[in-house]
Amino acid sequence: MTIHDVTALVGGAAALCTTLSFVPQLVKIHKQGGRDLSYGMLLLYLLGLALWLVYGLRIQAVEVIAANVVGGTLVVAAIAMKRRSQLHGDRRSGVPEAGPSR
Repeated sequence: MTIHDVTALVGGAAALCTTLSFVPQLVKIHKQGGRDLSYGMLLLYLLGLALWLVYGLRIQAVEVIAANVVGGTLVVAAIAMKRRSQLHGDRRSGVPEAGPSR
């Protein structure tokens, strides 16, 4: 195994860990809603991923590109889930559903 292979393996493992670390957050949003998540944090994280993607494209690093495409997709999914739970008054979000007033 060459030094390049080891470097690629380490990069791939790091990309996998950091990318998959967002999956538990998606599960939590699905179960409990996204009320406690900040749009600011999600958008800043998405910006960071976009910048890393540009960096990966510029240096032609497949691991960096793939990790940030997948990570960006997960963050966009989280934003969509948070927005959906807010718009629909999802019970999991802790926001009561709008209903007829008595």
